[in-house]
Amino acid sequence: MSDIKFGTDGWRAIIAEDFTVANVARVAYATGLRIINSDLNKNVVIGHDCRFGGQLFAETTAKVIAAMGIKVYLAKGIVSTPMISLGAHHFKSGFGVVITASHNPASYNGFKLKSAYGGPTIPSEIQLVEDLIPAQAGFLQLALKN
Repeated sequence: MSDIKFGTDGWRAIIAEDFTVANVARVAYATGLRIINSDLNKNVVIGHDCRFGGQLFAETTAKVIAAMGIKVYLAKGIVSTPMISLGAHHFKSGFGVVITASHNPASYNGFKLKSAYGGPTIPSEIQLVEDLIPAQAGFLQLALKN
C-alpha cells in the first residue's frame, strides 16, 4: 500500500498506479471517520468528472461512507467541481467529495474535499482526514461487516 499524501483540496495520483479502488476506499474511510468523530453534519455529497474510472471511484467512495452510517448524496453522471461545492453548501454536508484531478494530466485522478460553506476545505481539516487514512485496505472487510 502506498502512502497517501494530500495537497491542495485533497489527493491526486496516477490512475491504476496509486489511484486505485483500494486506495480510494482508504481515503473514503478516513473521510467518514472524520465526519463521525466531529461536529460535522453526517452527510456527504459525492460526484465525479469525466476522467477514466470516475464513476467507479465515486461509487466506491459512496459505498464505504454509506456503510459507516453517513447519508450519501451521489450525483448522477458527470459533474463539475463547483456543482459538488454547491451541493455541499445546499445540504450543509460534512464534506463534498469530487473525484477529479483538476488541471493534472489525464493519467491522474483525485479525491478532493469541499466544505459545507461551498469552498475548498481548509488545510488543517484536510490534515485531520489524512491522519485517519488506514495503512492498509484489508481493514475494509472488517469495517464494512460492523
